Amino acid sequence: MNIAIISLGCPKNQVDADVFCHALLKAGHQTVADPAEADVIIINTCGFIQSAKEEAIENILMACQYKRGNPGLKVIVTGCLAERYKSEIMQEMPEVDAVVGIGSNAALPAIVDRLTSAGACQLESYGPKREMPLGGARVISTPRHYAYLKIAEGCNNRCHYCAIPLIRGPLRSRPLEDCVAEARWLAGEGVRELILVAQDPTAYGEDWGQPGAVCALLDRLNAIEGIRWIRVLYAYPERISDEFIAAMVRNNKVVPYLDLPIQHCDDTILKNMNRRGGRRDIEDAVARLRAAIPGITLRTTLIAGFPGETEEQYSELCDFVKTVRFDRLGCFAYSAEENTVAARMDNQIAEDVKQRRADHIMELQAQISAEKQAEKVGATLECVCDGVDEETGMYLLRSKADCPEIDGNVLTPADTPLETGAFYRVTVTDSDTYDLYGYAEEKLED
Repeated sequence: MNIAIISLGCPKNQVDADVFCHALLKAGHQTVADPAEADVIIINTCGFIQSAKEEAIENILMACQYKRGNPGLKVIVTGCLAERYKSEIMQEMPEVDAVVGIGSNAALPAIVDRLTSAGACQLESYGPKREMPLGGARVISTPRHYAYLKIAEGCNNRCHYCAIPLIRGPLRSRPLEDCVAEARWLAGEGVRELILVAQDPTAYGEDWGQPGAVCALLDRLNAIEGIRWIRVLYAYPERISDEFIAAMVRNNKVVPYLDLPIQHCDDTILKNMNRRGGRRDIEDAVARLRAAIPGITLRTTLIAGFPGETEEQYSELCDFVKTVRFDRLGCFAYSAEENTVAARMDNQIAEDVKQRRADHIMELQAQISAEKQAEKVGATLECVCDGVDEETGMYLLRSKADCPEIDGNVLTPADTPLETGAFYRVTVTDSDTYDLYGYAEEKLED
């Protein structure tokens, strides 16, 4: 069977798709990029916030439209939206042939076989969340020089706005040796940049009774031959211990980059969010990181318009953004998610007010980002080449400060051929709000 896989949402979701894609290939199926050429379309959905749900629904409807020209086409929905809204999908989208929970992803080859056999009806499959594999054989769907390594599943933080524990269950850390084995395999496949992902990588090992186990994991990964950069996404401020900072410092392959999802700075709002710690803890973590790792790039995410957020608390958040000056920042209007504590809170804020607040914070950050980018003009950076930008014809490179698919790029002219996946020394000659421009001086040795 020709199978088209559409994977939406975060890198963790993409790793899930890489695992079940490998299982489908092993079962004798083949993948196609064009859904019009498929016998089966699998949509691996995100269901984290309202905009992600809307994107997932649009893709499901798009897949179902292909049935008009191909009545035998089968459409399967899996991922977070399928986990949360099984009955709604089955009832409101009868064109969908199967809805598969995340605990049943391993059964996808068998589900495809059942659907494509004569007389198969609409199916659903929901195994326990704990049966969601933490690892396993996979394909590499990213460009070959970088890959995501998922080190844990689920979350125990129980933030009041977040549906992830409802969808993915409690924290389950992947065995350290299993993580290391996959990292070695990735390196053997040509991966040079390893990006560690989980809902909260800094919580890795807490479910074993070993908080801080991520430090030992970084030590092991740093020793793997072939890996040049190691990047950690999502580090919660209250778990940024001196030991964690020391692990970043002593492991030379760990790039000076960290994503701290702080969400807000006001102590009352943070308490209402059920976040651990307050503004002082956030500022302390930022200060210790910047002192120990000069030049570190810090990224964060914020929520504007959380229930009960006053104009004074919002103004405090704006002042905080201007004072701390994160290198990268994304701000989202609060999205009330079903069955979360925050969705049941009083003092919900009007949509237009939430969006206005989020947009204004992004305007503040744009100015900060432009200033920080301008400071890099004249600098020489180590960069990896991700390929060519089809629109401009320029090469797209990234420095240690740039996470793929999230941050900006370092663009260079295409007059000198560069090799995708190779590392270069690049001199920066210009900048804009999010990108840098320059020229590649030399290719760096492995």
